[in-house]
Amino acid sequence: MSYYSPSIEKLIESFEKLPSIGHKTAARLAFHVLEQTKEQTEEFINSIINAKQNLKYCSRCYNISDTDPCPICSNDKRDGSKICVVEDVRDIIAMEKTHEYKGKYHVLHGAISPMNGIGPDNIRIKELITRLHNEKIEEVILATNPRVEGEATAMYISKLIKPLGIKVTRIAHGIPVGGDLEYADEITLIKAMEGRVEL
Repeated sequence: MSYYSPSIEKLIESFEKLPSIGHKTAARLAFHVLEQTKEQTEEFINSIINAKQNLKYCSRCYNISDTDPCPICSNDKRDGSKICVVEDVRDIIAMEKTHEYKGKYHVLHGAISPMNGIGPDNIRIKELITRLHNEKIEEVILATNPRVEGEATAMYISKLIKPLGIKVTRIAHGIPVGGDLEYADEITLIKAMEGRVEL
């Protein structure tokens, strides 16, 4: 039995459909929306509609953008000889926050995961290989996540690229800054050892 009116219950259910939102958080968000002015609510609704209508995938890297090509692909000051391959658009944001990488990107929109029915044809691997044939690329940096799916995806892509004579690198994984060795799992420690550099 619900203690809320049908309209509030429907609003709570809508928020519960968002990732990582449980019932309590959904209820809190629903009541927050109800406490806003009509203008604030309309602005919130319009921002969602505007994003859905105006955002599109970049035809080169598959980043989400208001323009095609996206600002990164159309920036001539970036190094077009390097492509950093990521799983998700949010990974680009993480890389850009470092202010270190100056090349281009390619977003796969997922990782190979047979358990979830996701194979190589379900993500943007074909499009990456097409880019490598059409653009002058010297290095492909595989920055997939350090999970089983990310590792499998990196290995699969690496095997496809190597015959093309293009350098393939993998970002190092290891202990986070400020982390303690005693709390690191075995795979993280192995990756940290493999990615060690000379001082």
